[in-house]
Amino acid sequence: MKTLVIGNGGREHALARALSLDPAVTEVHVAPGNPGAATVATLHDVDALSGEAVADLAERLGADLVVVGPEAPLVAGVADAVRERGIAVFGPSGEAAQLEGSKAFAKDVMAAAGVPTARAHVCTTPEQVEAALDNLGSPYVVKDDGLAAGKGVVVTTDRDEAVAHAAGCERVVIEEYLDGPEVSLFALCGWDGQTATVYPLQPAQDFKRIGDGDAGPNTGGMGAYTPLPWAPDDLVDEVLATVLQPTVDELARRGTPFSGLLYAGLALTSRGVRVVEFNARFGDPETQPLLALLDSPLSALLMGAATGTLADVEPPHWKPGAAVGVVLASRGYPASSSSGDVITGVDAAEALDDVHVIQAGTAQDGDDLVTAGGRVLAVVATGSDVASARAAAYAGVERIAFDGAQHRTDIAARVSDDTDAG
Repeated sequence: MKTLVIGNGGREHALARALSLDPAVTEVHVAPGNPGAATVATLHDVDALSGEAVADLAERLGADLVVVGPEAPLVAGVADAVRERGIAVFGPSGEAAQLEGSKAFAKDVMAAAGVPTARAHVCTTPEQVEAALDNLGSPYVVKDDGLAAGKGVVVTTDRDEAVAHAAGCERVVIEEYLDGPEVSLFALCGWDGQTATVYPLQPAQDFKRIGDGDAGPNTGGMGAYTPLPWAPDDLVDEVLATVLQPTVDELARRGTPFSGLLYAGLALTSRGVRVVEFNARFGDPETQPLLALLDSPLSALLMGAATGTLADVEPPHWKPGAAVGVVLASRGYPASSSSGDVITGVDAAEALDDVHVIQAGTAQDGDDLVTAGGRVLAVVATGSDVASARAAAYAGVERIAFDGAQHRTDIAARVSDDTDAG
């Protein structure tokens, strides 16, 4: 099987790496990719937001399966253009991807499907914003309605900060604050024309804020781990029954079936599970530790979802133990990012047992690997439990250096079999 992964971030490097280890995959291509992806795949230049360009490339390569990684191409309808050429593609249609592209659309779908989520107001004027803040109270949760690369959300007790963030958005969703720990649950979704098949993956938890102890502004994610020893045993079954299946069934009822990866960001509140947000693709950085533990051939699952035959594929199963990923970000992130700083120690980190490095914001400058974005790379490690995986990941982090590097020191620090990660 020839595969083509679209995107240039850590998620795409992780997907390409997993596909390269799949015996059923004969060729892995990534477009445009990064230096990390180049170690496991052939890179190609492409405008990832152009459906025609992506479809043309897939045809030239004779790709059997195209995997669209980032949210922006999905919302732009890139998967639709590839499907129209008769090529199997893993990723929802542009219309179904509005589940991530518009938080107001997602709230409407959840309301129709009876999915538990936060009370919310969609606002387009300052007066509506003020009324919503009055109605829902502090802490204030203010979300840009559109795509914002993981940084469009402000959670604050400062009303002026909430109003200022709302003022910078064309349309904003203001929600009630949800207490309790947050969990990420991904699901592979397929549609055979009659029935939606949903295969949940293993739950993970990521760390959104830049600083230790969840201090500072939101980022795209500074690290993640899986599994969650503290989560309820029936969490996956509950979320499948109350969130995932009802959502994809509602989209199918509307004539926009969802085929691809549905990401449910959840809060385990004192009143039960509530949806914080949906994404329409593999989430970064959770994808990195999840794929490190996946013990099923990735290509069969992705192809099954892409071709409506997911129900004929064995559900995903997992290696024992745990995986932890720690993100190293560039100087100034998330407000800005530094580019061109020389990165050293990646090979030294990967020389450690059970450690690999996934590159995201990197570039090649002659013989040097350099920074080229906010979140630069993730050090991923596996172990017999979360504690051992965490220790291995941080041992890898210690071997990597670049000017201005920053990382959290508390990824998965509070987790053990008898503690509450909330």
